[in-house]
This record gives sequence, C-alpha cells and structure tokens, in this order.
Amino acid sequence: MATTVTGGVSSTTDARSLRRKAERTRALERSVIHVILLVGSITMLFPLYWMISTSLKPQHEVFLLPPTWFPSDFQWIHYRQAFVDYFSFAQYGTNTMIITLGVLVGRLLSASLVAFGFARIRFIGRDVIFILVLSTMMVPGQVTIIPLYILFKDLGWLNTFYPLIVPSWFGGGAFFIFLLRQFILTINPELDDAARIDGCGWLGIYGRITMPLIKPALAAVAIFSFLGTWNDFFGPLIFLRSRDMLTLAVGLHFMATAASSSVRPNLPHLMAGSTMILIPPLLVFFFAQRYFIQGVTFSGIKG
Repeated sequence: MATTVTGGVSSTTDARSLRRKAERTRALERSVIHVILLVGSITMLFPLYWMISTSLKPQHEVFLLPPTWFPSDFQWIHYRQAFVDYFSFAQYGTNTMIITLGVLVGRLLSASLVAFGFARIRFIGRDVIFILVLSTMMVPGQVTIIPLYILFKDLGWLNTFYPLIVPSWFGGGAFFIFLLRQFILTINPELDDAARIDGCGWLGIYGRITMPLIKPALAAVAIFSFLGTWNDFFGPLIFLRSRDMLTLAVGLHFMATAASSSVRPNLPHLMAGSTMILIPPLLVFFFAQRYFIQGVTFSGIKG
C-alpha cells in the first residue's frame, strides 16, 4: 500500500514538474516573440519618427553630425510654410480626393457586379473568361501605358481626371474581382434560391442578399483602393499636365526635386509635406483595420 502511495505521489510530482517546465517554455517563447515584434516595430516606426522629427527641427539642426534626436525648438511654422508658400496643399488635396473617391465608388460597384456574375451566374465560357481576367494581373502597367495614352489622347481626355477615374468603373481590376468572387462563393446559394422564390431577379439578389453579406470584403476593397489611389504617382504624372491638376504625390515630387537642386535643401519643409500627406492613409487604415482583416480572412455567411 505504501509503495502505491509513493508511486502516486511520484507521478503527481513528475506531472507538476512537466507542467512547470512547459509553462516556462511557453513564457520564454512569448518573451522571444515579444522581443522580435518590438525590434521589428521600432525598425518600421523609426523612419516615421525621423520624418516627423525633421519636420519640426530648425534648419541648422538637420545636417548636424552626430544627428540630434529631438528638436531643440519645435518649428511648427514649417507646416504653414510648406503648404502655403511652397506647396498648394488645398488644391492638390482637392484633386487627390476627387480622384480617390471617384475610383473608390467605381471599383466598389463594378468589381462587385462582375464578381457576382462570375460567382453566381452560369454561362458558357465563364471559367475561361475568369482565368483570362486573372491573367491580366501578370501584365505590368507599364506595358499598357502607351496604348492607353494614345487612346485617351484621341478621346481628348489628357489633362483631365477621366483617365484616372473612368477605367475603375469597368470591372475595377482583376484583384478586386477575385477577392469579392471568392467571398461571394462562401455565401450559401440557398439564400439566392429563397430570394428567387420571392420574385427577386439577379439584380435584386445582388442588392438585397449579396451586398449586405459582403460588407467586410467591400471594406477591404475600399481600403486597398483608397491607399493605392491616394499614393498613386505614375498615373497622374503621365495624364495630368497642368500644375493646377496635380495630385499630392506628384506635387510632393516636384517639391522634392526643387529641394534637391538647391545647395542646402529645405528638408524640414519637405518632411512636413510628407507627414501631412501620410496622415489620411494612416487614419483610414487605423480606423478600418478591423474591417480590412475581416474582409481578407472571414467568410461571407454569418451564423
């Protein structure tokens, strides 16, 4: 009997020892992961900090060696000078917002319609056409820029916002079609059958059934579209000629070019401009990141 008790106590002690060892191992793993994440975060955030810090430094502190990590005197006037004296922020910001909203609405409507057709409507050659649509993602934009430029030139659309907005109303892009189609496929098709029994056509199913269930995916498309269009440099540089029609990205480029051509470039003004242009995308992603993650990872059916 004593041997049995002793064996039981020994087994319990071994189990506790293994449990403590496993807990220490998990704690060590978590600590290592946290350290890696901390180092990675600092590495990614340091350029952002340096940009903001430089925008607030006096001009003479920018080129000091060793560098100064904190401004000795916060020069908030750099922001006013950058966007009033050197940079037409109001005009360029208005142009950028018009293009961004136009592209955003066009992509949400057209990409969702095309994706709904590929996911729900059966027609001859549907899969072949879908593969052809996906294959366009392998074609670099630089390959099609010359024929597009000639097309828009013949249409008289150069130096207007049409070349930047109108194409998004015709499909919205293969990536967004693919993303929304895959999300729509997760919706139970029995919901469509029930809607047809109630007299809904395809557009009714699209508007009343599909669109409310794919809100997370639409949010992901909206975020991708906003960030891509807001930061777009190549398109506005090619199709816009007048200085009053420029966007923030192109205007900042011209500002940087002017700064680099001088003997002592005014980097605080350039960093102030970069900081202000970066704020809207950061705010959009910060407040909408939950919907962005849902759109990429969650299914479209809610239990």
